[in-house]
Amino acid sequence: MSKSSTIAGGIDVAKTHLDIAIHGCKQSWQVANSVEGFGELVRLVRQHQVRLIGLEATGGYEHDVVEHLRAAGLTVIVLQPKQVRAYAEIKLRQAKTDRIDAALIAAFVSEHGIVRETPDPRLGALAEQLTYLEQIEEDMARIKTRLEHVRDAGLRGNWTNDLARLRQRRASLIAKLLTLLRNHHDLAIRLDLLLSIDGIGPRTAIALLIRMPELGRLSRGEAAALAGLAPFNNDSGKRSRSRTIAGGRTRLRTSIYAAALPAAFRWNAALVRLYNRLKAAGKPHKLALVACARKLLTFANTVLARGTPWVKVAAPV
Repeated sequence: MSKSSTIAGGIDVAKTHLDIAIHGCKQSWQVANSVEGFGELVRLVRQHQVRLIGLEATGGYEHDVVEHLRAAGLTVIVLQPKQVRAYAEIKLRQAKTDRIDAALIAAFVSEHGIVRETPDPRLGALAEQLTYLEQIEEDMARIKTRLEHVRDAGLRGNWTNDLARLRQRRASLIAKLLTLLRNHHDLAIRLDLLLSIDGIGPRTAIALLIRMPELGRLSRGEAAALAGLAPFNNDSGKRSRSRTIAGGRTRLRTSIYAAALPAAFRWNAALVRLYNRLKAAGKPHKLALVACARKLLTFANTVLARGTPWVKVAAPV
């Protein structure tokens, strides 16, 4: 195989600093994870004619440097930590420091870096708002669990008041996100297409638009895999296990699964028939519901791909 002529760099991101390595170069550098450090970083990669930069997702500490590098016209690949760890295992690397990780990322990007479409910057800010909404919902679920076990009237009153306040905040945030999406003509069109599907309400449509902007340009298998709703086989030799879902975008999967439950029991006739058929065939409830969630995602992907609203199909007589 011919080696790539593109010079690749790797960055190991920490809360306070960035360790930088360039593939094929023994020297390494460190700058602050701050605006001043970003300026030094840009000058450094331009000086060494780096064309491709990789770094790991680190729970948010990478967001600012990624935005700064992309704004400077540089190509950035955000990697899953498991990709870099798997590459280290392939290379039989046991040692681990920030400098070693930066060099490892640079080598990985040089050999396997796949440049994907740059994320829509409009959705980045909305994603943070959506995460806040999801955290509110998680807090609401925890309070409901506590209310099932609290006997003290005063404590129950406190939890009940907190729950009411969170419900109000959740409703306001959903309304705000809908308004922000409708401020953009193309996003408003996609939003209305999703809302035309029986079983997809504003909350689910928001999650689909923000968490999966690729929707409408994917095959149904790709969409299911990205959402973590694709069943993967796990067989070896004579052993044959049940197919299970794995990976994908966890928060998106949670939103779709939550929408599939009422849709499969009431709102979407096609999903009601699918759920009943699977249950009649002896399938477990959760398996049938995951299948309905995957089908609901397929409906969303198809509607966006065609650019036409959802059309109800009459049940067979």
